[in-house]
Amino acid sequence: MQLRTKITAIFILLTGLFQIGIFVLIYYFSEEYTENEFYLRLSQRATIAAQAHLDEGEVNVDIYEDIRIRHLQTLPNEREVIYPVDAEKKKPLANFDTNLPESFYQKVFDKEYAEYKKDEYYYTGLLYHDAQGDFIVLLSARDLYGVGKQENLRNILIIAFFVSMIFISILGQYYAKQALSPISEIIKKVNSIRAESLFLRLDNVSGKDELADLTRTFNSMLDRLQISFDLQSNFINNASHELRNPLTAILGQTEIALSKRRTIQEYRSTLNNIDLEASRLDTLVDGMLKLAKTDFDSKGLVIEAIRLDQTAIEIKQNLDVVNPKNSIKLNFDHLPEDERLITMLGSETLLKVALSNILENACKFSDNKKVTLKLLTDDGYIFLIITDEGIGIPSDELKNIFEPFYRGSNVRNLVGFGFGLPLAYRIIKLHSGDIRVSSQVGKGTIVKIKLPTQDKYNSLKS
Repeated sequence: MQLRTKITAIFILLTGLFQIGIFVLIYYFSEEYTENEFYLRLSQRATIAAQAHLDEGEVNVDIYEDIRIRHLQTLPNEREVIYPVDAEKKKPLANFDTNLPESFYQKVFDKEYAEYKKDEYYYTGLLYHDAQGDFIVLLSARDLYGVGKQENLRNILIIAFFVSMIFISILGQYYAKQALSPISEIIKKVNSIRAESLFLRLDNVSGKDELADLTRTFNSMLDRLQISFDLQSNFINNASHELRNPLTAILGQTEIALSKRRTIQEYRSTLNNIDLEASRLDTLVDGMLKLAKTDFDSKGLVIEAIRLDQTAIEIKQNLDVVNPKNSIKLNFDHLPEDERLITMLGSETLLKVALSNILENACKFSDNKKVTLKLLTDDGYIFLIITDEGIGIPSDELKNIFEPFYRGSNVRNLVGFGFGLPLAYRIIKLHSGDIRVSSQVGKGTIVKIKLPTQDKYNSLKS
């Protein structure tokens, strides 16, 4: 069943139930009013009958009859009976009408007035007191006019219900179609989007309703997909290019060496060249594997508590071995006394890879000038600020530095593959952190890393 049909059916059902409830209440109160009105007429006629009985012999009875007939009108099947009674003993002096229950007469004695309905007949009873004796006036009649009005009202309500249901059905289908037309347009537009046309977007919907949220969410998803596809395409193209260079060099050196007999020195030189290219290829493949591993979520990571000051010291010690000429300075002047404020949860191995890559880049692109790593804490976060005095990054290229294989236009002459920052970026994001880079050409670069403390990390994940 289509959503439009479901909405229409639910709308018709709810409206129908609401109308039935309203119509039932109208009919019920109308019937109550009609019955009360008829009982009032009966009681008025009973009062006149009692007064005529009391004044019998003193006033012409024809006067009362004239009032009843001309002013109150004769009621259908009207019947009047007067019973003499002993009000104190609550006993009749004549036999009551056995068609009425004893409770009716008991109520007359108790309250001096009673009403009763049996089949189509309405009864009223009045208890009157007189010096000559007490008596009960019993008046009964049929309310043919009230029954007719109620039947007419019932027929009008039934017809009104079915006619309104027809109109509501038509209007419900129309407005359901109008309400869902934007969704139909979205479906049509979404079906037209393919991998080769990810640049297409849904038309923006103004407002803050669900359709506007759906449009913005879907467009945001398309933005992420397009970026992902572009990154994947660039990664494949760049990876193919970077892999082809060392493989071509290795194959070329091997082909030349095998083309004819060579001296031992020539073979040694060729093997050295092949070893150099193979090492370059190994570094490239290793970097690609590390980059690929960070595409997985944290389920595959060994999570442990890490004190970042100790980690920074270990990284500095390792870099001193790899690059003895480095000028890395650690600034721990603002460390808190509580070690929990500088302790985070994560993979120490991956974090060491990320920080090492950033520090190595800082040393390489500053020609081993002064590099400062400053550690701060604030509001549940740990901040690592790495500053160098290197050649800097052009401002228009900062947006591309986290793409795999991307290298700035002013560092093409330096050895590298463009893995360092992209790998560090993914590792930091994997640890619910953030990394930002600001730079000026010729003055240096500042890398700011923000990581949650152990307590903050637990609160973010809960």
